Amino acid sequence: QVHLFETGGGLVQAGGSLRLTCQASGRVFANNAMGWFRQAVGKKREFVGAISWDGREIYEVTVKGRFTVSRDNTENKLYLQLNSLSPEDTAIYYCVYNVGLDSAWVSSREAEYAFWGLGTQVTVSS
Repeated sequence: QVHLFETGGGLVQAGGSLRLTCQASGRVFANNAMGWFRQAVGKKREFVGAISWDGREIYEVTVKGRFTVSRDNTENKLYLQLNSLSPEDTAIYYCVYNVGLDSAWVSSREAEYAFWGLGTQVTVSS
């Protein structure tokens, strides 16, 4: 079992920045990929970005260039730097985790991630 705990959400003005952190604990193995999904009120959950164990990053097209995913494998932490925020980025942001076949594995598919955090709210005011 892996437990994921997100922190760093909050209220920010449009154009501002936030940094989310996800702490993984429990049976954390190497070759895992971690990432972020988000869900706004009344909308489907969507992929934001993810990173493989060896650092390969993938992003949803609307956040590419504004958001950056990074990780610290020694501390089992995942980060999401959110810049140039807009009200459309308002959502609950969820951390995800799963172990792949190798260190380069990473996915944007929701079904590929077995473990999810409870989420942290990001609210961007106009």
